[in-house]
Amino acid sequence: MQEIEQLRKRIDEVDEQILQALSERVKICQAIGSAKKKQGVAVRDSSRENQVYQRVKEKSILLHLDPAQVEAVYREIVNMCSAVQE
Repeated sequence: MQEIEQLRKRIDEVDEQILQALSERVKICQAIGSAKKKQGVAVRDSSRENQVYQRVKEKSILLHLDPAQVEAVYREIVNMCSAVQE
């Protein structure tokens, strides 16, 4: 049981890192949203979004992760970040 608890503690630590990174991403996206408003640019940029999805799928393969699952997670992240830009 101790081994499981130690591994769960490591998961909690990784979850904290993920949340910190998401928070940083949201802050950056808020700044991008402000810049887009000033320039009169649309919030959604499908070309940029597709670049993000392609990059994370390629990286996921190198990290031995399922590219389709990673893309699904990133689609949610991009939707969340687009919402804070509006």
